[in-house]
Amino acid sequence: MRVVVRLFAGLRERAGAGERTLELPEGARAGDVWPALALGEEPDGLLYAVNREYAPREHELSDGDEVALIPPVSGGAFVVTDRPLELAAAVAEVAGEEAGAIATFTGTVRRRSRGRTVLHLEYEAYAEMAEQVMAELARDLSARYELGRVAIHHRVGRVEVGEASVVIAVSAPHRADALGACREAIDTLKETVPLWKREVYEGGSEWIGRGS
Repeated sequence: MRVVVRLFAGLRERAGAGERTLELPEGARAGDVWPALALGEEPDGLLYAVNREYAPREHELSDGDEVALIPPVSGGAFVVTDRPLELAAAVAEVAGEEAGAIATFTGTVRRRSRGRTVLHLEYEAYAEMAEQVMAELARDLSARYELGRVAIHHRVGRVEVGEASVVIAVSAPHRADALGACREAIDTLKETVPLWKREVYEGGSEWIGRGS
């Protein structure tokens, strides 16, 4: 059977191409793809995605499958902190000679929300899991975009109006990938990362659900 293999970042450079087609025997599994490429020792932390979904090494392949080999995210950082955020720090973490573009997003606390005057926000997180989910988000983006590095920093605790609650920086060889991945990063982060926001306004407060 024939499968298409996609490679990213350092794996792409090692292979000399971002895509390879392999002929594999019936019953081959995702973990058989790396040896078939004959690129040397398998990197630690290598992940497999079959048809754009993460899959274990034991996943049985079918003819026509697309198998993406996803290296560990190189550089960048995934941080939950109670300290003020600096966009420049996130940009520095993703910058490099391979970057043709760096896209950024800064989320700030606004004064008016749902017709109410906001005094400040309070963020709470399951920090250890949140950082892990951020890293998984970056790996997922790397499966679908040609990226360099990703950095995501999120504030917890009290955040005043005008201050940054989240900063994201994404580097890539080309601007379309950097821009697309950066936008998807913030949209997905709001839906998946275990972070909660309480809006403190004149006369009361309210915990705001995911996606806000």
